[in-house]
Amino acid sequence: MSSPDQVSLSITGMTCAACAARIEKVLQRTPGVTASVNLATETAQVSWTPGTASADQVIATVERVGYGATVRIEHVDPVPARAAALRAEGRQLLIAAIFTLPLMIEMLGMLGGEHVEIVPRWLQWLLATPVQFWIGARFYRGAWHSLRSGGANMDVLVALGTSMAYGLSAVVTLLGLHHQHIYFEASAAIITLVVLGKWLEARAKGKTAGAIASLLALQPKTARVEVDGELRDVPISQLKVGDRVIVRDGEAVPVDGEVITGHATIDESMLTGESMPVEKTTGSRVYAATRNLRGSLTCKALRVGGQTQLAEIVRLVEAAQGSKAPIQRLADQISGVFVPVVLAISVLTFLGSLAFGLDAVTSLVHAVAVLVIACPCALGLATPTAVMVGIGRGAQHGILFRDAAALERAQHTQVLVVDKTGTLTRGQPEVVDTVVFSDTTPAQLLQWAASLEQGSTHPLANAVLLAAQQALLKPLPVSAFATVAGQGVEADIAGVGHVRVGVAAWTMTRAGEANDLGQGKERASSQGRPDQGQQDQGPQGQGRQDPVQQDHQQALASLAERGLSLVAVSVDGVLRGVLGITDALRPTSAAAVAALHALNVKVVMLTGDQPAAAARIAAQCGIDEVHASLLPADKAAYVTKLREAGTVVAMVGDGINDAPALAAAEVSFAMGAGSDVAIDAADVTLMHSDLLAVVDAISLSRATLRKIRQNLFFAFVYNVLGIPLAAFGLLNPVIAGAAMAMSSVSVISNSLLLKRWHPTRA
Repeated sequence: MSSPDQVSLSITGMTCAACAARIEKVLQRTPGVTASVNLATETAQVSWTPGTASADQVIATVERVGYGATVRIEHVDPVPARAAALRAEGRQLLIAAIFTLPLMIEMLGMLGGEHVEIVPRWLQWLLATPVQFWIGARFYRGAWHSLRSGGANMDVLVALGTSMAYGLSAVVTLLGLHHQHIYFEASAAIITLVVLGKWLEARAKGKTAGAIASLLALQPKTARVEVDGELRDVPISQLKVGDRVIVRDGEAVPVDGEVITGHATIDESMLTGESMPVEKTTGSRVYAATRNLRGSLTCKALRVGGQTQLAEIVRLVEAAQGSKAPIQRLADQISGVFVPVVLAISVLTFLGSLAFGLDAVTSLVHAVAVLVIACPCALGLATPTAVMVGIGRGAQHGILFRDAAALERAQHTQVLVVDKTGTLTRGQPEVVDTVVFSDTTPAQLLQWAASLEQGSTHPLANAVLLAAQQALLKPLPVSAFATVAGQGVEADIAGVGHVRVGVAAWTMTRAGEANDLGQGKERASSQGRPDQGQQDQGPQGQGRQDPVQQDHQQALASLAERGLSLVAVSVDGVLRGVLGITDALRPTSAAAVAALHALNVKVVMLTGDQPAAAARIAAQCGIDEVHASLLPADKAAYVTKLREAGTVVAMVGDGINDAPALAAAEVSFAMGAGSDVAIDAADVTLMHSDLLAVVDAISLSRATLRKIRQNLFFAFVYNVLGIPLAAFGLLNPVIAGAAMAMSSVSVISNSLLLKRWHPTRA
């Protein structure tokens, strides 16, 4: 089955959650098309089965409903466009306020409980008309498009409510019915207050999107490039892979690249969250938007433009902010039917008021108040604004959520499963001891191991290669290289034989053979050599380990008791020696485990390392449950077993061998410095590469979901209380309009309080 085509659209013209629900519903009427429309980000994510639709058809569908749609352009700073829209909104608000303020004098008479006319009716009519039909034209257009497409949105409520108040007042004025009240101030004030609310909402929404703008602002606009011995300032968009880029003191790095010459101190906190600068010399990797604090570098560009790590982060944040959290489903369902229900309540209010003996005008005023106080905007903005701020805040501190669903799931974590190497430890192991057998020298053993490990990505391989480099040993050519997940690597070395490097029991077998060294017995190889573990039979017929195997066992046990990770080396199934490797604990690991316990999250270590080494690290961290000597499939099976028991399991890891368990977990965290496979399988990428970042991610998730629940509570309570008060005539239409305008602003403002959240390390 081919993967679906997809497009990300920028949507214009949406005024409330009912608009978003309407666009989503219309798009999904097309067979094979799925869509998710986000009111807060004003975007739509649309995908379809190949051959059933196209980007142009999707855009045309949105436009038929009455909204604007364009394909989103990646990595375009949204601030200028938002600023221009905000200025236009501000001009409309100013004009509306100039015409409306004289009408508000009429409100002074209401303070005394009487409707006293201070401004002549003809002047009120002249002032209210441009507000109603010029400033308010947007509501008529929106209402027409909505009704034409078979839906109803907030524009319908505002247009209908203000038109009723304005129309009644105009008829009374034209017919000279001086005994009847007029409500020009109500219609004009409602429109002005709604425009004010939209202006404040636009300002607040701009702040929720600040994370993307701040990330884009980190990248320089130009780069100094060396061309034929000359230095030229080139726009970032014109850079190519392979360019020689000069980074001077105080400048931001414009590309992802490799240092050719020079020495500098680089601040990489925007990517890694680490406050300590990093020294860069020849061969070091540098990343776009990091800042050169001291020194000068000449770098070869490896990734430019949309391929840099910064660009990938921006893509992740944009996609996550545009996604929907499961908790939003209820609000979406309500928003879809909200306006028709309010219209029905308004009609019932009018008829009910008449039935209770009120005159037609008073009954109409009550119906208008119901129309203008009800607004689905607060419901529609409650979840996405909090998600935008939460995900943006996380990105600023190196916590990248794949989507809103991952952000929501993280809060429920009950058990966190952790790998050892590179997660609890620094991931920078070193060889500290060597034991050799069968007349093998330490140099030979290290050289054979390094020859195979140069093709491995395991953290322990780096320790072997570093030890060989320090001993000035060059790797030998190998052939028939293969990796066996969870066991080790194997290859042929000319003049040596078939070499295996990895788990001791596995190295002492040939393909298709079993080995049980850890249980005190081992099957002999096909050659039947006694030094490969052949057992003697005593007079009673009972098995007894030969002296060679016993020596091997004692050596392995001695290294294991010291808590070292063991890397065995065999040639043609004969164990030739063992390398003892240790990896120091990260300084933050113990504090992170304690913090997780404080959050009522149980921590379990799953590792492929030896039990003694795993137990030593677990004891230092305060982890009670440890499972060692596990294969990748074993880790995944353990996670699956916990999930089947109803436990919400999260997994954090950094290696290829962690990918199956990461995929099996309900929430998966990958260290940013880990393998691409682990990151691709994860819901959350942690640029900090230490366990405290998991604490921060869970904390941020819980803080964000608290804000979402608060927002939904306020939005529901606002409508549940406001609509009955308006229906019983306890709210003046102007006050109702002001309350409606401020409801969305209050929800967004509450979401913005998430910016006060700080990570553990701060």
